[in-house]
Amino acid sequence: MTKPDLDSAYALGGKEETREFYKAWAETYDQTFAQDRGYRSPAEVARRFRAAADGNEPVLDVGAGTGLIGQEMAGTRIDALDLSPEMLEVAGRKGVYRNLITADLTGPLDIPDASYGGVVSSGTFTHGHVGPVCLPELMRITRPGALFVCTVIPAVYDSAGFGSALAQLVAGAQITPIRFHDFAIYDKADDSHGDEHGLIMEFHRL
Repeated sequence: MTKPDLDSAYALGGKEETREFYKAWAETYDQTFAQDRGYRSPAEVARRFRAAADGNEPVLDVGAGTGLIGQEMAGTRIDALDLSPEMLEVAGRKGVYRNLITADLTGPLDIPDASYGGVVSSGTFTHGHVGPVCLPELMRITRPGALFVCTVIPAVYDSAGFGSALAQLVAGAQITPIRFHDFAIYDKADDSHGDEHGLIMEFHRL
């Protein structure tokens, strides 16, 4: 089993490997990753969502993991979706989600059309994880006006094809032009990733 750490997470190569990896990391993820590194993404996403939201509930937390965004958005009608049932089990203990949905973002989702008024995500659109193949399903399950606030690693935005996929959605009048917010991902990490920055993508479904 690959050691659960950031570098190993970035190197994941398939769904089964990803499931096993996060199964092993679920119980210690909050401490050994989020707390020890000072992981800022969930709080930044929640802050940006709240600042822009106007009746954008219920919310779907995409790639929710152990529920760090849900903690930051306590009091919001929010559901959690993740590939790993073990990570979702930890998220469920936080008592902030209405529903826990185990699902693969790269395929069809067993969710009715126009179910959500908002989508949040932190750490899902990164190395070794989910690419823009998920965007058509996220468009389907959200209603017009839905607010999206999601992080992406800049290098992945380019290499995975997010730029062109999102540009096509803008050109096709499916989403508004995207606002980007730069932020420091960690405030405690002192290794090669310590000074990494991410982008928050903020847009509305049309």
